[in-house]
Amino acid sequence: MSDDVTIADPLSVSEEGLDEWRTYDEFAAGIDTYRLPNIDLGGTSLTLALDDGQKLALDFGAATGAGSGQVTWSGLGASGTDPYDAVAVRNDVVFVNLPLASREREALTVVYSTSTHRATVVRSRIAAEAVEGTPQVGQEFWAATTGAGEPTGETPGPSRDLIGKRNVYRYSPHHLYEHVYVSSQRYAWQCLEGVQRGHGDMDLSTVWKFADGLYLFCFREFRIAVASVWLHDLGYQLMTTGIFLGLNGEGASEHSRGGGHIYPLGSVSYPDAQPV
Repeated sequence: MSDDVTIADPLSVSEEGLDEWRTYDEFAAGIDTYRLPNIDLGGTSLTLALDDGQKLALDFGAATGAGSGQVTWSGLGASGTDPYDAVAVRNDVVFVNLPLASREREALTVVYSTSTHRATVVRSRIAAEAVEGTPQVGQEFWAATTGAGEPTGETPGPSRDLIGKRNVYRYSPHHLYEHVYVSSQRYAWQCLEGVQRGHGDMDLSTVWKFADGLYLFCFREFRIAVASVWLHDLGYQLMTTGIFLGLNGEGASEHSRGGGHIYPLGSVSYPDAQPV
């Protein structure tokens, strides 16, 4: 493991520090430092056919700076003109997020391939009220096709491929996290470096396989109102690209970008009873 992923002993954190649970905006600040650069989709459009028969149309305007621009969209019972940011995760795979300004407390995230013409759509929404035992930010998932050509390869969908894997994620010089993928519905995390150092939990998660080595990983936290959408590239360049939606320390909805390097630590195989 290289010097930039040297891990401080998480057990050395004082108990006083463990009691100071951080808000979403505190831990998310700077978590996009190692994110892949944005690209400009200006002048392009997509009409996605979702697996439940709905359509999602996206018409991208020119970027206004740092790869961010405006997109006019319609679908899922709504429409609007909102900001977007896009990242070329691979030469033929694009990660696009719409941190919606026209619809408060909501985000749309699309991953699509220009070669297989497959796509996934994730809608993240913050519920009006918190309910004990249920993450306040919920997520919905669709497989889709882009209409730009005949779809090839497997349809994206739920995957158990990550169960038993243990990875470290370096998002910035000050953000280092460990994930253990426990089942098809849960993952465990701990912060090894950063404002959450020493903190950890077991939260709800969803994993979809998008293509060989590409996995959509989404989590929904219990203790604070935040959810995230990530695309892990575990086959080509060991990078991850993601976004957050949650309530900040003032109780207002906030969107953040994330991204960084993946360092696999190993995996285990369950010998008898399999996790759900």
